[in-house]
Amino acid sequence: MTGVQQRVWGNKVAHGFNTSDVPLEFCLLQGEVAEAFAAWRTGGAGLGAELADVAVYLYGLAQMTGVDLDAAVDAKLAVNEARAYTALPNGTLVKR
Repeated sequence: MTGVQQRVWGNKVAHGFNTSDVPLEFCLLQGEVAEAFAAWRTGGAGLGAELADVAVYLYGLAQMTGVDLDAAVDAKLAVNEARAYTALPNGTLVKR
């Protein structure tokens, strides 16, 4: 677990935030994504803070489910970087 994930978890525990209800955390995360979209759609005021909220909820959810999020992202990026894509006639990229 990284320092960021530890910090997020420590903050959740210190403030008495949700640390066990995974379905609730997914719903709260969805709300944060919606807030980030709304900030972007209305001109970007506060977008950075909203995206940070999304990341904070993701790190908390990762900790709740026993996932080292940074390690999982690194592994996924390695897979994505090794993939080859082909463009369809309409420009959509698809995995080969």
